[in-house]
Amino acid sequence: MNDFIYHALPSRVVFGAGSLRHLERELDLLGLKRALVLSTPQQRAQAEAIAARLGARAAGVFADAVMHVPLAVAREARAVAERVGADCALAVGGGSTTGLGKAIALDSGLPVIAIPTTYAGSEMTPIYGITDDGIKKTGRDARVLPKTVIYDPELTLSLPTSISVTSGINAIAHAAEALYSQDANPITSMMAEEGIRALASSLPCIVRRPTDLAARGDALYGAWLCGAVLGAVGMALHHKLCHTLGGSFNLPHAETHTIVLPHALAYNRDAAPDAMRRIARALGASDAAQGAYDLAKANGAPVSLREIGLRESDLDTALDIALRNPYWNPRPIERAPLAALLRDAYEGRRPTLADADAAAASVPR
Repeated sequence: MNDFIYHALPSRVVFGAGSLRHLERELDLLGLKRALVLSTPQQRAQAEAIAARLGARAAGVFADAVMHVPLAVAREARAVAERVGADCALAVGGGSTTGLGKAIALDSGLPVIAIPTTYAGSEMTPIYGITDDGIKKTGRDARVLPKTVIYDPELTLSLPTSISVTSGINAIAHAAEALYSQDANPITSMMAEEGIRALASSLPCIVRRPTDLAARGDALYGAWLCGAVLGAVGMALHHKLCHTLGGSFNLPHAETHTIVLPHALAYNRDAAPDAMRRIARALGASDAAQGAYDLAKANGAPVSLREIGLRESDLDTALDIALRNPYWNPRPIERAPLAALLRDAYEGRRPTLADADAAAASVPR
């Protein structure tokens, strides 16, 4: 048995179909009386319905959450929260909305209650990200961890299957990196493998039967586990690349994670063999990188950065940004192999079993 440290994060989870009915009870337990309800513009109706449910306990609705949490939006939301006298932020939606709640908490100290309607998993982490002047900066702070998370599969039934798949693979990426994190431990690794398994088995079911409540519940369960392990350990190359591509080029968050994941796994394949075996087993595949790619492609998700809007001329800029202040990674971050990774992700190539350095040697200098 290896020595390890496991730090459990203090959050409360309420899970189950129809669990939104417990919202008022959860606010009471925290002594909260005026919630600012947050959402994206697309989910305004859902946010307003929850605000109507709360009645006088709703301080208002702020429905301007967007991807990557631009600093200007975060400042506006904090100002609104202060103006309406909110004593908490109630984030309804996916990672963009949860991220905005975290940005409010970071400066104001207001507690966050999260009601996820996607499979992002960010509601289980103390990790925040704010984008300013084209650069996404991330950090960890206990203040931004939601105090309570209400997982209600019924709220995800209207989530389009395309977003369900990319959102779920985004969560899988959290668990995959947790398995080869510098501070991985047996507890988080057990949770990570189970989270990947739950999502890999439920996402195809959701594609085939979008109203399958059991499959939706399994996907939320997987997202919970995948988010929790990312919150307990560090990030590596995959997340650095996705933060770079998303923050600097405004690429869609979940789709970027979906596309980059197979190539980040291929890059790290030989440096983290045990993690790769566990990822492959959870995916039901013989190879982790190929399994992640096949899960995306078979279920209609994009597999190339080109198709989500990255320009070929942006590759060198993305490479330069990614090489600045790199996150710890099991394999050293080197320019030529990283350029090959980005090229493969841009083209949407299925990872091969060849060594990544061999692929890098074929990239024109």
